Amino acid sequence: MYLRPTLYKPCRLYQNYAQPQFAALFYVFRICGQGVFLYFRPETLDEAVHVLAHSGGQILAGGTDFFPALGDRSVTGSVVDISGLRELRGVVTEPQYVKIGGLTTWTEVINTPLPQCFDGLKAAAREIGSVQIQNRATVAGNLCNASPAADSVPPLLTLDAEIELASQAGTRRLPLGDFIVGNRKTVRQPGEILSQVLVPRTVENAASVFLKLGARRYLVISIAMVAAVIQKDSTDRVADARVSVGSCSAVARRLPTLEQMLIGVPAGPGLGSLVTTDHLHNLSPIGDVRATAAYRRDAALRLVQRALDECVGSS
Repeated sequence: MYLRPTLYKPCRLYQNYAQPQFAALFYVFRICGQGVFLYFRPETLDEAVHVLAHSGGQILAGGTDFFPALGDRSVTGSVVDISGLRELRGVVTEPQYVKIGGLTTWTEVINTPLPQCFDGLKAAAREIGSVQIQNRATVAGNLCNASPAADSVPPLLTLDAEIELASQAGTRRLPLGDFIVGNRKTVRQPGEILSQVLVPRTVENAASVFLKLGARRYLVISIAMVAAVIQKDSTDRVADARVSVGSCSAVARRLPTLEQMLIGVPAGPGLGSLVTTDHLHNLSPIGDVRATAAYRRDAALRLVQRALDECVGSS
């Protein structure tokens, strides 16, 4: 695809961006024989939300989902490239939260020293595409894409992660479980940017595990995946249990019935054997080219059992 920037800038657009600081934020690209699209590259979050409020454009971050989703189609309308927003990159530890910037790459997550409870998230990060993809793909992009097979969602659910959405009107915060509402559906509004992920510092010393089943070992969309966090008390019993399953429903789901049952149970060998199919009743797997619904449900059961055994074996 050949992109040729032009010097043409519509007067109507200048009226929308009357402030001088926004005059140089955009370019007009003409794709040979296929029309024109507007490309914005803000340098601060304030600039980005201002542009979104007026252009209603598509957000481009790492681009690892954006461009493949186009297929043979051309880019149309407006594109707001937020990859230059340095303020949304990096991991910061504060007294109550570990904050992960929305533009933090998965390689950065892997390489950042974090408490033991993040081991499951780091394991999931290593499963997101290839190393090259992990170098570009962002935390916010993986969550906003909202695939049922998004590797990062189950471990973040077990960490009780919250997300922050920024817009020209301000910011709002909500649990990750309330943000993703369906297959590639979120509650993000057109003018909002997922600015950061916040993880409460409540189970930092807990053991965490992420397991994934696919048709091959590497570069694969999962058939089923499981994340688990187990916190022991001073008597080696389960003080806190969190288990989440992905690729077995339209959205990844926690298993509250199982979590409640595990509280107070000895955190030792055989913990996984306590899990039954009844504990997975809120899953709704589908059959597709990768696996049947029955296979997915059985795989989820085995993965949950193994994840719990690995948690108590590593804690």
